[in-house]
Amino acid sequence: MANPRDPSAAPFVVQRNLVDQVVDYLTEAILASRFAPGERLSEAGLAAELGISRAPVREAARLMESRGLLVSRPRRGFFVRTLDVAELSDVFDLRIGLERHAFERVMTRFDAAIEQRLHRQISRLCEVAAGDDEGLKIEEDLAFHRLVFELADNARLARAFDDLSFELRLCITLITRTHETPESIAASHWRLLEALKSGDPQRCRDEVDYHIGVARDSVIERLADHAGVARG
Repeated sequence: MANPRDPSAAPFVVQRNLVDQVVDYLTEAILASRFAPGERLSEAGLAAELGISRAPVREAARLMESRGLLVSRPRRGFFVRTLDVAELSDVFDLRIGLERHAFERVMTRFDAAIEQRLHRQISRLCEVAAGDDEGLKIEEDLAFHRLVFELADNARLARAFDDLSFELRLCITLITRTHETPESIAASHWRLLEALKSGDPQRCRDEVDYHIGVARDSVIERLADHAGVARG
């Protein structure tokens, strides 16, 4: 094992940071739709564009494949993942299971401090929802749910949500919007907070199921519409 004080270990650190930077660059590009679903990523082209060797690009692509953003095809390289209805349903079904458990854990420790933190995040989400930055809307929406997992006080549960969040962003970004109006975003999250305040586990489960179910149905509907337009 390398001595962490040994200067020879530094190149690995630099390389690791470079891979992370490439991952961030490509993730942002995919979520901003600069790379279309199914589009092939040119390893050589990206390396030239970023002014780096191909090795960190290849390693970044492998990492992104593990996060569900890219897929690899033998002798053809990496492609932006295209999700079908079955895959979308699987992602949202898993999300429902994780969020049910997280909300139930938060309910058992719910107090004024937790209510204040959730209230603040919903207010922030409502402010952003009135604007035109679709990417920021997605991030603030997911930030509310990530906060619930943080408040649930289970590191493995939060890690499972973090792993899933990459695919959730891809699901939502591919269809661009999951809510019609800022008011609908506000109402859906206030209802979740009210369910937590009620102390009623069944009400909380029902509200989580409805909240995520609406998002799932909206995304799947838009995917179907998008596919119909593409065929037309």
